[in-house]
Amino acid sequence: MSPAGEPAGSPGEGGLPGPGEDPDERLEGVAAQLRALARSTDRLQGLLSAVVAIGGDLDLPAVLHRIVTTAMELAGARYGALAVLAPSGDHLEQFVTAGLTEEERAALAGIDFPHGCGVLGQLIRHPEPLRVDDIPSHPASVGFPPGHPPMRTLLGVAVTVRGEIYGDLYLSERVDGRPFDQDDEEIVRALAGAAGIAIDNARLFGYLRDSAEQFQRLLLPTLPDLAPFSGAAVYRTAAEPAGVGGDWYDAAVLPDQACVAVIGDVVGHDLHAAAAMAQARNMLRALLYDRRSPPSSVLTQLDVTVGAITDLPVTTACLARIEPAAEGWTLHWSTAGHLPPLVLTPDGRARYLQGEPGIPLGIDPELHRPDHIHPLPAGSTVVLFTDGLVEHPARPIDHGLDALVDLVAAHADRPLDELVRILADRHPSDGHDDMAILAIRTPPGDPT
Repeated sequence: MSPAGEPAGSPGEGGLPGPGEDPDERLEGVAAQLRALARSTDRLQGLLSAVVAIGGDLDLPAVLHRIVTTAMELAGARYGALAVLAPSGDHLEQFVTAGLTEEERAALAGIDFPHGCGVLGQLIRHPEPLRVDDIPSHPASVGFPPGHPPMRTLLGVAVTVRGEIYGDLYLSERVDGRPFDQDDEEIVRALAGAAGIAIDNARLFGYLRDSAEQFQRLLLPTLPDLAPFSGAAVYRTAAEPAGVGGDWYDAAVLPDQACVAVIGDVVGHDLHAAAAMAQARNMLRALLYDRRSPPSSVLTQLDVTVGAITDLPVTTACLARIEPAAEGWTLHWSTAGHLPPLVLTPDGRARYLQGEPGIPLGIDPELHRPDHIHPLPAGSTVVLFTDGLVEHPARPIDHGLDALVDLVAAHADRPLDELVRILADRHPSDGHDDMAILAIRTPPGDPT
């Protein structure tokens, strides 16, 4: 007997059906409870997976869109939107949507996004979770613009970042046609909490990325007047930068009327790499003006000097001198573990100048680096670049090098500044490393 005097196994104890109770109904009730428990478990697992997913991206627009689509999946909603508040907090400055078909988007073409009036504004003015079973009958409703798909139900939850309202997450129209319930509200509120952290991380990363890119650009020079030569350079950060990079370049016309050009790449993506890059570039310019040594000798002296005053990371470089010759010009170059120069002749042919490479800087300054000499017709272009322009993890580097030659030849007639931009825009690499390009064009006439 139970303490209440009922037989053991009564419905109050969760056992067998009591007297007069239909066993089928009892089993159906147990099955319903099990289904509800399974749905709850699935939802919890879905929420955990969603938190991991939205926290794994650091691009803010991608994070915002993923928050919307994830909330739709968790609540089974047909439509979703994330309304980002303006700094004043009284209106919307961005409206990220998901779930609209191409036809529905076309019907809304030319219609401005909501700015916080009507039912959407209710959540802005009162940042508490909002559930509406019939939007048109809500006291704050002002109707929908022409072409807007019909929406009846709404679930809204505020998204908070560092204690302040960042925006509002809206869902509409459950796929099963039912209104949003308390379970929907709770799981979307939980997602909104994780969304605030993901948004904050993405914003901080964006600030860091922008600052790092600006710092990198300040370290790189604006090319001086290279007359009678012409020059152009471009630098692009990686698609997913991890910090400042070590790509660098420089060019100048020396007192002996030679034009010198250098490009290099310091291993690493941090402040140490950027500082080493700046030191190497500054020291190299001083060495170039102080001596008329062959490029290999200058690279060796740079290796010795910078290594003596700083902990120089491994660095690749290509140093070239374009010197006047009896007929046309002469390219005199040496590499320190770097990719070879690419030459574009006036007839539109492009080719690499292959030669024995030297070892990178920062390894052993005593090891010899060879020099190479190649004649240049008037009007030729020398292109120096870093490996971020051609490397792709899924293909051999020769594939990228061949593609770059074809790209240069296909745009041989473009002005120099346009040519380097085209190479950076249409690069054959995967874009996951910084890239720098420096191009120098010899004068069209005879050097004399």
